Amino acid sequence: MTAAAPVRRIVLLVTSPRIPAGLLTAPAWDLVRAHPVLAPADGEAVAALRANGADVRVLDRPVAQDLLDAALAAPDGTVVWLSGPAGDEHLARELGLRLAREPGLAELELMYGSWDPRGARLLDAVAVTDRLQAQDPWRREQTHRTLAKYLLEEAYEAYDAIVAGDHAALRDEMGDVLLQVLFHAQLAQELPEDERWDVDDVAGDYVAKMIRRNPHVFADTPVADIDEIIANWELVKSQERVRRSPIEGVSWSLPALALAAKLLVKARRHGLPEPRPSDTLGGRLLALVAGAGPDPDPEAALRAELHRYAESLDPSA
Repeated sequence: MTAAAPVRRIVLLVTSPRIPAGLLTAPAWDLVRAHPVLAPADGEAVAALRANGADVRVLDRPVAQDLLDAALAAPDGTVVWLSGPAGDEHLARELGLRLAREPGLAELELMYGSWDPRGARLLDAVAVTDRLQAQDPWRREQTHRTLAKYLLEEAYEAYDAIVAGDHAALRDEMGDVLLQVLFHAQLAQELPEDERWDVDDVAGDYVAKMIRRNPHVFADTPVADIDEIIANWELVKSQERVRRSPIEGVSWSLPALALAAKLLVKARRHGLPEPRPSDTLGGRLLALVAGAGPDPDPEAALRAELHRYAESLDPSA
């Protein structure tokens, strides 16, 4: 009795291009070692598979029929397609439509050999920023100082989106803020060697700082309430850098009302005196901020009032 021909089987193997080549799940490794593998181009993933015993053949501009023919020629009827970095959606769609019309030709499976970890698209953002810096003449002429105003502008635009409750706009503005962070980190790679840093240094410093300043999360330090969490934060922060003045570290680039609130918080935290009364406009404004309570946000309050005033002046409202 003649043995039945094996059912043709095409497995689309999808992997993340953002993690090291060859970092696959155990089932994926079992698959590629047991069956012929086809790929759209040579690269790190193909090299990693070949180095670990997989039989990989590169097909130039493949179509669905190429995969069907390869499955027919495979000893057990199974062939693996190693998807390219973009996922080869056009090829998968063509193959799916063909098998929908002729379901007896082969079975089609999808396997994920690896996944993007959360935050993986930040690697794409770094790559895009590097390419912009390398190929965009305007960006090559910029410095930290010439870009400083854009960092403020993007931060304010994000602030406006938050105040407006526009979450879609906020998502877009956060991308613009991220661009500024990545661009400054890219420029810092060109500083003298003893001053040089990059985006990995920024991320590493951030991680170390968050772990250090949040012992209730990372060191199981017991806390009674949020006030104690803030107190721990301030204690660790004060130990990181010895300040010559209680107000050292305050950014004088803040808008005046936000700066007033920040200075008052610093002064009160150190038991320093309240501002002296003054009949100047600035003195009266400072007195208003001082009288607003322990956690004032005069900047937001005035902005909200200005929006209400502007709406009252708009005849179409």
